Amino acid sequence: MIEFQLDPGSGVATYLQLVQQVRDALRLGLLEPGDKLPTAQQVVAKLAINPNTVLKAYRDLEREGLVRGRPGMGTFVTRTLPGTDPAVQGRFLAAMTDLLRSARSAGLGLDDIESIYRTAARNCSIEGVA
Repeated sequence: MIEFQLDPGSGVATYLQLVQQVRDALRLGLLEPGDKLPTAQQVVAKLAINPNTVLKAYRDLEREGLVRGRPGMGTFVTRTLPGTDPAVQGRFLAAMTDLLRSARSAGLGLDDIESIYRTAARNCSIEGVA
């Protein structure tokens, strides 16, 4: 089951953070059709947010056809999103995790790391890599 996390300093609305985390999990194969999302009460208890925020996120995901609510049973994944080869994703995730740990150990903060990532992504885009 997915474990939601919030970044209050991101400037992204809370419900959109939840939606994006589900999309990411679908794209990476961490969630598959038939998997159950946490109930709104579970998310509220863990993140201390308004239940309407969770319900709004789940409604957006339902409108996209990614999940479906079943009364009295919960919200379930109905389809996945296209991704790349799971083995390639896994290797890249492991490499990126190691790199981020090194950056944090070197004293870089999350804002520093995000700025570096965005700059690198722009550089790759300019070079026609991304």
